[in-house]
Amino acid sequence: MKPVLNNIVGGVGVSNFENLLLKNKLAVERFVKFKISNISDAEDILQEIYLIAFKNFAQLNNRNSFKYWILGIARNKCNDYFRKKAKYFEMPIEELNELQLISTRFGYVENNVVNDVIETLADKDKQILYLFYWKELSQLEIATKLNIPIGTVKSRLFTAKQNFKRMYPSDTCIRKVDNIMKTLPKKLPEYKITPLSNTPFEVNCEELQGLSIIPKLGERIVLGLYDFKTKECDEFSEVCVLGKAEIHGIEGVEIISTQHDIKNNCVNERTFVAQLTDTHCRYLSETHKENDVKKTITFLDGEIFMNNWGFGEDNCGTEILLKSKGIIKRIGNVVTKTVDKEIVDIVGCYKVKIGEKSFNTVCVMDICDFNNPIAIEQYIDENGRTILWRRFNRDDWAIKRYKKKWSEQFPNNEQLIINGETYVHWYDCITDYIL
Repeated sequence: MKPVLNNIVGGVGVSNFENLLLKNKLAVERFVKFKISNISDAEDILQEIYLIAFKNFAQLNNRNSFKYWILGIARNKCNDYFRKKAKYFEMPIEELNELQLISTRFGYVENNVVNDVIETLADKDKQILYLFYWKELSQLEIATKLNIPIGTVKSRLFTAKQNFKRMYPSDTCIRKVDNIMKTLPKKLPEYKITPLSNTPFEVNCEELQGLSIIPKLGERIVLGLYDFKTKECDEFSEVCVLGKAEIHGIEGVEIISTQHDIKNNCVNERTFVAQLTDTHCRYLSETHKENDVKKTITFLDGEIFMNNWGFGEDNCGTEILLKSKGIIKRIGNVVTKTVDKEIVDIVGCYKVKIGEKSFNTVCVMDICDFNNPIAIEQYIDENGRTILWRRFNRDDWAIKRYKKKWSEQFPNNEQLIINGETYVHWYDCITDYIL
């Protein structure tokens, strides 16, 4: 590591990089050596990280994000390391595809459970499980292939099974509930959305994406999710700000979301740390329980956080001042986005009537393309509060799980055509703000 580091920081005109690297070098080393137990391999990975960071330093626009940025490089290099090791042990991770749905700021998205658990296991556990379950080799065949005694195969297989079972997430319900709805109606009132010819107004919206709560002390809401068929409330969440909190030196507030699953008669809890500034609103961390173990991910945890809770370059968050940028255009149910990344934009002015109440709103669309192709319609009033939140899935979303396209499952559901692709309406959310 030292020769590479000396070469990097010894050059002319790299003092900014040198200062930032030396300030954060210990955090990077701790991260890599925690992930990679082999010291020699860890040192090699560190040299690669520093070299990549040096070569790409000019592309980092916000120097205050250096720690997050270089730890992201470290995470990617560690992932590359484990993928190479997996290939060496004949363990193609992409073949492990058992899926479940998990909650994110978009609502429910797919999560590869087996993949996540496998990646936490030791190399020998990965190898033996893959050969036995995916290659379907007998214990004798494994012994021959690996040139080890069959007794060793049996012992390693037993240990690997136990380790997998210990790490596999169990039901996260924490207690039974009495099915009594609080505040929100049990059935979604009939609503009508009417496009207006008005120029979309600008609005300050301080809400946190997905939770619809403003991350300020004293704030609380009740958020309901309604089935698209029956219009009945499948689940509702009581969301409130608990107090001040800090993550990796960044101040914010702690938020608890108590999710009441009506169908399964149980409750789940998640806590978040979020930050509201004069210009942006963002998540900093998410915490939940699996197998009675509290698990936390933060904005420094790379893709696992960004794909589910993060937004924007270096997780800058969503802008508070919402105004039409013209990067998403909508005519009727035909939507065109002009940039190839996740974007949020106002697409028009609409009158939303829910039950007996009417609201003048702008429609904000959030289109996500990476692992979970989803589109969100969020109708926001002049006070900057969400009136109606609607979820659309791309036609092939989670097709391995559901076996059919969404247009085949629900041919009568409303559809959007986004850049030529079909998206199908799934469910709606409202909060007690509109009552």
